[in-house]
Amino acid sequence: MIEFQFFKGCPHSDTTLKNFLELVEEGFVKESGIVITEVPNPETAAKLNFQGLPTILVNGYDIYTEQKPEKFNFSCRVYNLSGIQTGALLKEFIKDQIEKLREKTK
Repeated sequence: MIEFQFFKGCPHSDTTLKNFLELVEEGFVKESGIVITEVPNPETAAKLNFQGLPTILVNGYDIYTEQKPEKFNFSCRVYNLSGIQTGALLKEFIKDQIEKLREKTK
């Protein structure tokens, strides 16, 4: 299962969600295998060990850290992708990490 977690108000969620859903449209990810979860408050974030926005989990593993989250963060995330700081995850990064974590978590 692949889960996209978000909260309203972070400017990077729409771009990352669009990139993720393009992978669904292309057939790389099956629509029946995804869950989109809104994290409306810090209490829910704590229950889910939410990593911040945007978060994509593959079988419970965060695609950026490649770890199962153990703590939570209720904020917008900034990623370092090949030395470039960004708040939105690129489609190719998402795809590569999904492939990697599918293998890792079989």
